[in-house]
Amino acid sequence: MTVYGVVSQLLEIVVALALAPLLTGWVNQWRAWFQNKSAPTLLQPYRVLHKLFHKESVVAEHATPLFRSAPYIVFGCMALASSIIPTLSTDLPLSKAADAIALVGLFALARVFISLAAMDIGTSFGTLGARREMLIGFLAEPALLMVLFSASLISKSTSLTTMVQTLAQRELAIYPALAFAGVAFTMVSLAENARVPVDNPATHLELTMIHEALILEYSGRHLALIEWAASLKLFAYSCIGLALFFPWGVADAQAPLALLLALPVLIGKLAIGGIALALLETFNAKMRIFRVPEFLATAFLLAVIGLLVHILLST
Repeated sequence: MTVYGVVSQLLEIVVALALAPLLTGWVNQWRAWFQNKSAPTLLQPYRVLHKLFHKESVVAEHATPLFRSAPYIVFGCMALASSIIPTLSTDLPLSKAADAIALVGLFALARVFISLAAMDIGTSFGTLGARREMLIGFLAEPALLMVLFSASLISKSTSLTTMVQTLAQRELAIYPALAFAGVAFTMVSLAENARVPVDNPATHLELTMIHEALILEYSGRHLALIEWAASLKLFAYSCIGLALFFPWGVADAQAPLALLLALPVLIGKLAIGGIALALLETFNAKMRIFRVPEFLATAFLLAVIGLLVHILLST
């Protein structure tokens, strides 16, 4: 473990915690503009977090310690997931302890705890949201694994840093396997982050909401941690997509100057990705909840086709 590695690791964590709410505000702003609405400011997510952290947390009388600890566990999982994804540098001490499979496991761990906490109170909305969340996770996580395996076959490693180094150093070309994996990853990312067409983060209708149903009983600092964790999850998935399909600009080990240049490159790529996400949500309507399994099954099928295409072209 070098000093450069420690600095790059700490910088990645600070950047993730600081930029995640900004990315959410950026997407919300462009989504409002595309819909000809008055857009909130970029700093609105920070203001919401500041307000929630200064409010008292109201907890149900029969809530167990699981309900109180779930926001901290979910936030910790999302922060750790964001820290092992090579967004600024490939010299990350934490990346050696977690590969692509462990990354998916962190997402699954957060989902399990937020679902259990939603059912802990015993409300109908919480149980409904937990069932829908577990259904989406059951279908989305295998598709995400297949996407990551498509990149791991190219790099011959499940390490995220090795994937980025291998893909960034390869010559610029269109790889059919990554093309299929890219479409599948986009579909999975929309589902995992409760975005249109799978879910609408701005709705509170009991027949359609998924993510909002899980957090109806939270308030104060608990709700702030969950909202911050949701922004971190969007940031993490965006960085996964950039690392797999647009890995250029990430600094190599022992390259301090490249690390300084990697931050504006990352911000630029996230800005373009946020606009694309807002545009995609604007031109799509929310599908019925019963169509979500077909949507995610298609993503899984595309990811598997990407794997098969790579195997066939390699032989």
